[in-house]
Amino acid sequence: MTRYLPVAAVVAGAVVTIWLAATSPWWWLAAVPLLALCVLGGFDLAQRQHSVLRNYPITGHMRFLLESIRPEVQQYFVERNTDGQPYDREVRSLVYQRAKGTEAEEPFGTEREVYEVGYEHFVHAMCPLPMPEAPPTVRIGGPDCRQPYRMSLLNVSAMSFGSLSSNAILALNTGAAHGGFAHDTGEGGLSEYHLRPGGDLVWELGTGYFGCRTPDGDFDPAQFKEKAAHPAVRCVSIKLSQGAKPGLGGVLPGPKVNAEIAGVRGVPIGRTVISPPAHRAFSTPVGLIEFVAELRELAEGKPVGFKLCVGQRRDVLAMCKAMREVGTAPDFIIVDGAEGGTGAAPLEFLDHVGTPLTEGLITVHNALVGAGLRDRVRIGASGKVASGSDIVKRLCQGADYTNAARAMMFAVGCIQAQSCHTNTCPVGVATQDRRRARALDVPDKSHRVERFHRATVASATRIMASLGVHDPGELHPGLLRRRISPTEVRSYAELYDWLRPGELLDSPPEAWAHDWTAATPTHFGPPPP
Repeated sequence: MTRYLPVAAVVAGAVVTIWLAATSPWWWLAAVPLLALCVLGGFDLAQRQHSVLRNYPITGHMRFLLESIRPEVQQYFVERNTDGQPYDREVRSLVYQRAKGTEAEEPFGTEREVYEVGYEHFVHAMCPLPMPEAPPTVRIGGPDCRQPYRMSLLNVSAMSFGSLSSNAILALNTGAAHGGFAHDTGEGGLSEYHLRPGGDLVWELGTGYFGCRTPDGDFDPAQFKEKAAHPAVRCVSIKLSQGAKPGLGGVLPGPKVNAEIAGVRGVPIGRTVISPPAHRAFSTPVGLIEFVAELRELAEGKPVGFKLCVGQRRDVLAMCKAMREVGTAPDFIIVDGAEGGTGAAPLEFLDHVGTPLTEGLITVHNALVGAGLRDRVRIGASGKVASGSDIVKRLCQGADYTNAARAMMFAVGCIQAQSCHTNTCPVGVATQDRRRARALDVPDKSHRVERFHRATVASATRIMASLGVHDPGELHPGLLRRRISPTEVRSYAELYDWLRPGELLDSPPEAWAHDWTAATPTHFGPPPP
């Protein structure tokens, strides 16, 4: 409540100075400004557009004052930034503009150094196509799926209720309902805030099996079947690993585990929730694919897939062999890049564990193509996806659609205060403090989520049309190029090896032969001696 002390102090000062003004008119010089501040504080508390001002009336205007002079101080803050890397600052600005509907054309050309090593660009067509009337979608559902789903090119990535506030979840799902895209629940279970607005859901099932777990923490098929039957649940995703911390389970600090969250997750109140690093329901590639088939049957044929941050290429190939041995496959695989993730994680894991999205995505795409399975499995990509160019880039690299977490948090008002784990988020996004969460106005922020999504997908569609394609399936690695030296540019078709359909089954190329031979559907990691 200390954040309201400035308002209280101003009101008290105004009362005192007005009383003193009765003895001397000179006191009105102080009383009038204090009365003006009282009015400002009242307006801040009543307005619904800015969460910062609702939680920090009067003092919150300092942030907007600094933003107003940002062009002059931007370099200072980039060099000494304390709330995210320069990339995040640039993305946050783009997301805010699109979410508010204020995006404008940029003058004076690119600010990127086009001859800098690592610079990437698309190769446009000399006869671009007109923009399609409706943005393309992707059909999710293989031959064993009885209830396929049309997935948007951009969707809300996994963020749990518990990590995010109830109002943040409501805003995201309401935006998804209005915009016609999917909302991944994260591993924290299905809450009323996911279900109430009616947006399409991808129910994520993590190692803790929250929402469908036994008292001992095992998977409960009966609970899963009951909840998966809800019309809002359109797909089910098994979380194997997360890009920010592959090899570790999720962590929800005890102060956030209130009675409501404990009920949704099926865990004790007030106790820190640590998800196991691995699943109990299976421990082998064959076990994973059989679990996929079991969940799909329990879910009455809805699409079921899994999410992972790629580790050993051998393990990806082992899963492909398991698909062929079991005779079925997941309907989708979400590749989470090591550079992504909105959840808290140890610094060493953030910086040094897991495969970046580009390499992971290309590995999974190639493995499925080489094993003759790519036509049955769709691939999603998540990890710092925030713009139309990000979407098209990932589609060129082998994905069918993308998910965004960080950008969606920006759309609902996240300012990267980096206080998510403290339960004191200043804008009500990542907190279970109801008084702080109330500052996030659901109708306003849900419209921002919808506007950001619509503008970003439109940007991706516009770029695709400029490349001469309308269908995402027509994009290919040759359309994306990277500068590898001041004088040399190569396409992704040249930078990476791309397998032919079924090539691993017929004659594995030398670069893949060892991993393909070593991969076994009965073990993750190297085969037993």
